[in-house]
Amino acid sequence: MVGVSDRAPVRVLIADDQDLVRAGLRMILNAQSGIEVVGEARDGAEAVALARDIRPDVCLLDIRMPVMDGLEATRVLAGAEVADPIPVVVITTFDLDEYVYGALRAGARGFLLKNAGPAMLAEAVHAASRGDALIDPNVTVRLIEAFAGSDAASARSAALPPPATPLTDREEDVLAAVARGLGNDEIGRALHISLSTVKTHIASLMAKIGVRNRVELAIWAHERGVAR
Repeated sequence: MVGVSDRAPVRVLIADDQDLVRAGLRMILNAQSGIEVVGEARDGAEAVALARDIRPDVCLLDIRMPVMDGLEATRVLAGAEVADPIPVVVITTFDLDEYVYGALRAGARGFLLKNAGPAMLAEAVHAASRGDALIDPNVTVRLIEAFAGSDAASARSAALPPPATPLTDREEDVLAAVARGLGNDEIGRALHISLSTVKTHIASLMAKIGVRNRVELAIWAHERGVAR
């Protein structure tokens, strides 16, 4: 049986136009268990070229960069039309809704503020590598509530048909918790179920509803008044 320490580390590419920020991120990430920084870029265009060359497991991109900004780089690497997308986590100093919306629309699997801290940074990288989405808790609930009422979210939500298979009572509970912005651990504690069970329910919900990540899942729930 392969233990956690025996698994290959998550290979990360960092892109930020400030040398000190890149150095700090590299130091933080390399100090985390199961993460290895394998490349650095000073702008979005360089990040795209390097990512295509070395194929990291996750790209950590700043938003404000010269030549090509982080949002455009995210679209190129992880957008809906990309055949072989690379998971992207966007990180920024600016807590602006337009940046959050832009990052998620571009295909990002995570959005963090630069003051999030080492533990959350590592958690976001690991989450992205396994296909989950992690949004900084400081913006999660506001993001979901605001985006759920937007025309774009309403149009996407209306285009999704009702679940082909009815949701179970427990899935309804998990869906409501996701819509309130709770993380997997918090959902497990609130519903008195294991972390693996939470993940199983969320995977089932995504499949039944036809969404790509837990953010879209939460938005779908808000559009239908599931959050309670």
